[in-house]
Amino acid sequence: MKVSIIIPVYNEAATIREVLARVRSAEIEKEIVVVDDGSTDGTRDLLQEDKGEDLRLIVHKRNQGKGCAIRTGLQHATGDYVLIQDADLEYDPADYALLLKPVQRGKATVVYGSRFLGEHKAMLFWHSVGNRLLTLITNVLYDSTLTDMETCYKLIPSDLIKGIPLRAQRFDFEPEITAKILKRGHRIYEVPISYAGREVHEGKKIRWHDGFPALLALIKYRFVD
Repeated sequence: MKVSIIIPVYNEAATIREVLARVRSAEIEKEIVVVDDGSTDGTRDLLQEDKGEDLRLIVHKRNQGKGCAIRTGLQHATGDYVLIQDADLEYDPADYALLLKPVQRGKATVVYGSRFLGEHKAMLFWHSVGNRLLTLITNVLYDSTLTDMETCYKLIPSDLIKGIPLRAQRFDFEPEITAKILKRGHRIYEVPISYAGREVHEGKKIRWHDGFPALLALIKYRFVD
């Protein structure tokens, strides 16, 4: 089973090489699809130097948002499954095997890695509140029992995710894909993963106000596709 690791990147010159090294060291059958989303800090040059037969690089001329970068990556993914990897060091590719186990054992089709079930560096208070609130609303609207809807680590069959109409531009990708997976009758399996959240001064891009588009997406996709 080959997994397409899609890495949306925007201005991550400080971490991208370490992330790629960790992804490459993960002992699973994989391809790496990197979408540089209009970086201006030298990230693109580093990616050009680092690309090889195992890494497909696609470049956006201007920044369009994480959702757009993921949609571009999906167009080039050829694996049986898709997994999103952020370009910072918050998520550890060593956890890929944990995500794959339920699928390999026939227990699950879609697997999420929950930051709240595994060991993790404490989040900023309001980020934690926002994550838990959005997850609670997801559970209420879609009759689920998730602990971490906003997690980056979502392992999804390629034929499933490519068959879903995706419209997200930015960080609203997480609620959109979750809502549409649940509406199609797929129960999401969760496994604990490690998490080392970074601070704003370290380059964290998501802000408290990004929660409002996520909330609107959850409500919207409860009634439309």
